[in-house]
Amino acid sequence: MTDSNNRAFLKRLGVYIDTETFVLALTHRSYSFENGEIPHNERLEFLGDSVLSLAVAEELYRRFPAVPERELVSRHHAVVSTRTLAQIARSLELGPHIRLGKGEKRSGGADKDSILADTLEAIFGAVYMSAGREPARELVLRLTGDLLDDEYVLGAGADWKTKVQELAASLSKGEPSYRITGVGPDHARRYTAVLVIDGEDIVASGGESTNKKEAEREAAHRGYKILTQD
Repeated sequence: MTDSNNRAFLKRLGVYIDTETFVLALTHRSYSFENGEIPHNERLEFLGDSVLSLAVAEELYRRFPAVPERELVSRHHAVVSTRTLAQIARSLELGPHIRLGKGEKRSGGADKDSILADTLEAIFGAVYMSAGREPARELVLRLTGDLLDDEYVLGAGADWKTKVQELAASLSKGEPSYRITGVGPDHARRYTAVLVIDGEDIVASGGESTNKKEAEREAAHRGYKILTQD
């Protein structure tokens, strides 16, 4: 992409980022590797991840004063997930602007969820460095605000078992299952569920609850976070 295209992208985004920092935010490590190990965007991504997380957490806290901590965690995870960020990046047509190595470009890197999400986080970090906390927070909320609504979160954030099933299928893995164990007397029994895929425990500690289904949901939630880590 040319400088004029990048300037047009920033204008659509409605933010200020100095040219050097914006180019850095768009530079994937594969491009760096093929061009003499020039700086790439992973440090900005690290910063932007924190900018994103805090902005979303603060907005959830303010917008939903009656929602308990467990549900806030679920909603937060749904909004800041790789899948959600990639969808936002696609809506912004970010992919063509990312500087990728030749091999990564040939393999469709400009449309990979992980690369799109990481680059968007780098842009959040770049806005923070160029313009400050408030413009960065405003950009995060402008792009994610509608996703904080109950309807979205209940559909994409709460149904962890379905999300794990879809993720396993996309990774060509077997059908997820849950190993349930119970302890205690019948009137106060507690259940632990461990997510199992292809005969392997995905997390060492399982979800716990007095309800089997809730224990499975917690196990799926933990497992999903493990499976989506880069």
